[in-house]
Amino acid sequence: MLGGFLGAGKTTAVSQLAGHLKAQGLRVGMITNDQGSRLVDTAMLQSRGFAVEEIAGGCFCCRFNSLMEAADKLSRSSRPDAFIAEPVGSCTDLVATVTYPLRRIYGDEFVVAPLSVLVDPIRALRLFGLSDGSQFSDKVRYIYRKQLEEADLILINKCDLISAEQAARLRAALENEFPHSEVLVISARTGAGLGPWFDKLASAQQVERQVMDVDYDRYADGEALLGWLNATVALTGVPSFHANQALQQLAAELESRLTSHHAEIAHLKMTLDPAGGLGDLAVINVVRNDTIAELSQELEDPLITAGQLILNLRAETDPETLHRTVVESLAALTSATRGLRAEVEHIEFFRPGRPQPTHRVKH
Repeated sequence: MLGGFLGAGKTTAVSQLAGHLKAQGLRVGMITNDQGSRLVDTAMLQSRGFAVEEIAGGCFCCRFNSLMEAADKLSRSSRPDAFIAEPVGSCTDLVATVTYPLRRIYGDEFVVAPLSVLVDPIRALRLFGLSDGSQFSDKVRYIYRKQLEEADLILINKCDLISAEQAARLRAALENEFPHSEVLVISARTGAGLGPWFDKLASAQQVERQVMDVDYDRYADGEALLGWLNATVALTGVPSFHANQALQQLAAELESRLTSHHAEIAHLKMTLDPAGGLGDLAVINVVRNDTIAELSQELEDPLITAGQLILNLRAETDPETLHRTVVESLAALTSATRGLRAEVEHIEFFRPGRPQPTHRVKH
């Protein structure tokens, strides 16, 4: 299981790990997870040819039975040798509510690897007071720190975005605060440092230790400060529109409007799937208010006449602000792009509910 806060780069790391296992001759089953439905992560991983099951409506801790049903379904359909599970980015207490119960109830069926937790280094440098910049509020930062506290392996991801000196300072801070965790420096995007991480997952099992204390009132308050929005939108253009540019324009519009509302972006990610396409997918991400939207996948032939946009947005603000911002940003995009139309097919916006674990091992 690969945890970490929203925007840490979990899905890219998941894809890299799955590709590595596949190259070793192993079959891989992937399980994605979210508070809402219709996920960018699921679409992106499926576009890369992986068998994926999606669990919506709550984290693995609250949907433990659904997690086991997804594993069983994948077992029957593709007989994987390994499962890779990516929990909700605002979820913590995964050891007590997922991996320990899994070992206790289904110990004869699974070997559980060490829990990996990824961090975005720029966000982490700010949280630990090592650089300046916008931050989440205290209750949201509580969840962030708890995710790191329970990690077996802490992965400083996106090391290509920071200097070696910054990486060393952040590593020292993490090792000092979380001495039981091993800290590795990687870049899931470039592949730097992935070999040692892969080796540890292949050679070690999760080591039992005392379950951490979690203040569930504070945890619930922190999640409730986050607004959540998932949408699917049909885009059509006459005669055509540039899909890659449209994604970049929409992301910039959303980021600008959210910043003006003082909404701290946790993660904005979108995919655009051309109508009649053969698996080609454009993907874009924004993980902070002061960053440039990045196309992690581009369409080779970007001039299209129709496509489906999947939009997942998480930010520290109220859900109504997210809804209004998305509607206004889509209107701005179509006004600026001649012949482009946007029809919202599905949209949901809400705050996560209080976590209610199915199981929790206390000792």
